[in-house]
Amino acid sequence: MTAETPSLPLGQRLFPRRKHDSTGSKVLLVLTVIPVLLLLAITLALVIKALPLLKDHSLFSLLSGTEWKPMKGLFGFKPFIMSTIWVTLLALVIAVPPSILTAIYLAEYAGKTLRSVMKPILDLLAAIPSVIYGVWGMVVIVPWVQSRVLPFTSRLPEGFPMLKTNNPTGFGILSGSIVLAVMVAPFIIAVTNEVLTAVPQGIRQASLAVGATRFQTICRVLVPSTLPGIFASVVLGFSRALGETMAVLMVVGNVVQMPGSILDAAYPLPALIANNYGEMMSIPQYDSALMGAALLLLTMVLILNITSTLILRRLMGRVRRAW
Repeated sequence: MTAETPSLPLGQRLFPRRKHDSTGSKVLLVLTVIPVLLLLAITLALVIKALPLLKDHSLFSLLSGTEWKPMKGLFGFKPFIMSTIWVTLLALVIAVPPSILTAIYLAEYAGKTLRSVMKPILDLLAAIPSVIYGVWGMVVIVPWVQSRVLPFTSRLPEGFPMLKTNNPTGFGILSGSIVLAVMVAPFIIAVTNEVLTAVPQGIRQASLAVGATRFQTICRVLVPSTLPGIFASVVLGFSRALGETMAVLMVVGNVVQMPGSILDAAYPLPALIANNYGEMMSIPQYDSALMGAALLLLTMVLILNITSTLILRRLMGRVRRAW
C-alpha cells in the first residue's frame, strides 16, 4: 500500500489559487485596456498629422468652408460632411423599415425551413466584399436611376426640389444610398431577428391567452420589449454605412458640391480619403487635410456611438420600468 499524501494546510492550498486568479485578472485587464489604448493611439496619430492644417486654418473655417482647392490652399470640408450625412441617412431610410419587417416575419411568421434557408443567405450577403456591391451598383442601380428615376422626376412640378437635379448621369446620392441600404440590411435583419427570437415564449403565450392577436402581440408586446435591441441593430447599420468607402465611391459621382437633391452627385468623406491619399502629396498641407478628414470621420463615428449608447440606456430603463 502506498502512503497517502498528507494534506496541505488551508493557507498553502489557497495561495496558488489566489495567485492564478490574480494573474488571470491582470491578463484580462490588459486585454480589456488594449482597445482603449488603440483608439487613443489612432486619434493621437490623426491629431498630430492634422496639426499643420489646424495651425493655418481655424476649425470653423474648415468645417464651414465650401471650397476644396488644395492648389490654392482652400480646404473646406462642409460639402464632404453634408454628402456623408445625406448618403447615410437616405440609406437608413431605405434600409431600416423593410429590414425590421423582414426580421419580424422571420422571427414570428416564417417556418423552420424558410428560417434555415434565410440565415446562410443573410450571412453570405453580409460577407460579400464592398467592391462587389459597388460593381453591382454601377451595372444595375446607376443605369436604373438614369433610365427610370430621372425621366420620372423631370416630369414632376417645381414643388419637389429634393427630386430635381442637373445631373443626368445617374451617379449620385440615391444610387449610393441604395447600394448602402442593401449592404447594411443583412446586419439589421440578423441582429433584430436574434433579439426577437430571444424573447421567452411565455410572454407571447400570455399575450395570446388574454385575447390578443399575433399582430397585436408583436406591436404591443414584442417590439416595445425589444426596442433597445432593435435600436442597437440600426446603430450597427448606421456605423457600417457611415464609414463605407469602396461601394459608395464607385456610384456616388465624387463631385465636390453642396447636395441639394437626392439625385445630385456627392463626395463623402471616406471617398475623399480613398481617392486622394497617396496622390498630390507635394501640395503643402494636402496630406494634413486628408488626415484631418480622417479625424473628422472618426469624430463623427464616436459622436454617433456615444449618443446611441446614451439613448440605448434610456430605452432600456423604460423597458425595465414597463415590465
